Amino acid sequence: MPQSARIVRRLALWSIPLALGVMALKFLAWQITGSIALYSDALESTVNVIAALAAFIAVGYAQKPADSGHPYGHHKAEYFSAVLEGVLIVLAALMIVREAVGGLMAPPAIEAPTLGLAINGAAAVINGAWAYVLIRAGRRYRSPALSADGHHVLSDVITSAGVIIGLVLAIMFDQPLLDPLLALIVAINVLWQGWKVIASSVDGLMDRAFDSVDAERIHEIIKAHADGAIEAHDIRTRLAGRASFVEFHLVVDGLMTVEQSHAICDRLEAALMAEVDGVRVIIHVEPGHKAKDEGVRLG
Repeated sequence: MPQSARIVRRLALWSIPLALGVMALKFLAWQITGSIALYSDALESTVNVIAALAAFIAVGYAQKPADSGHPYGHHKAEYFSAVLEGVLIVLAALMIVREAVGGLMAPPAIEAPTLGLAINGAAAVINGAWAYVLIRAGRRYRSPALSADGHHVLSDVITSAGVIIGLVLAIMFDQPLLDPLLALIVAINVLWQGWKVIASSVDGLMDRAFDSVDAERIHEIIKAHADGAIEAHDIRTRLAGRASFVEFHLVVDGLMTVEQSHAICDRLEAALMAEVDGVRVIIHVEPGHKAKDEGVRLG
């Protein structure tokens, strides 16, 4: 197993106990204070636990080698984990709305606010540090599951900060109605985060192409290492989790031997694999009269 795959799987595993610990702290803060806003924050943390479990399972499955039934590998499994996480986030938001509406009808009194807010703040600090680790690793190793988990944990941190600030104001100005109102604000933020996670994951399942910067880099690599060829056209790219695919048509002189054209293809594949981690390259060789005068001109 590659080193990057081991790191991704290890981070996914550590997310589970961390999520459980943060959830326990937040429920403790709610038990101490009786705050609906803190309860809504704790509810969101239950999603973190389920999402961490799903991400760990998906990461492990995505790292399975290609087989006869899945010749391109199992990389897209991570996207399913991310979609599941988005759905769970939305469900958590609906549960928060239910609690908030009940609180608006009968705002509860907040007890032992200093201790409860301190505990919730400690949980937010832990989440913030872990979100940074997950998002950074998700980008570096192109792991949709880690990225989705990291952004969800980050939204949890923002939620916690908003709740703490709001409850401090509610206590200072003796406005208990702010507690359920804060819970509603939390629900709206959670819904928005859930939508973003789902949209991003579905986009990945639909074979999203490289962004414009990476696509231009592919063009430059082809241009720099295709000596002897005439043109590269119909260049297509797609992402599938941590794997990426590049395919294009390479136009060569019709009198060139198979061995000569194959040597150019080998050189191009080696260059692309050296520059783009995990890339799979497919090149279709064509004779000179197939040139389209588009794409990357090489000769």
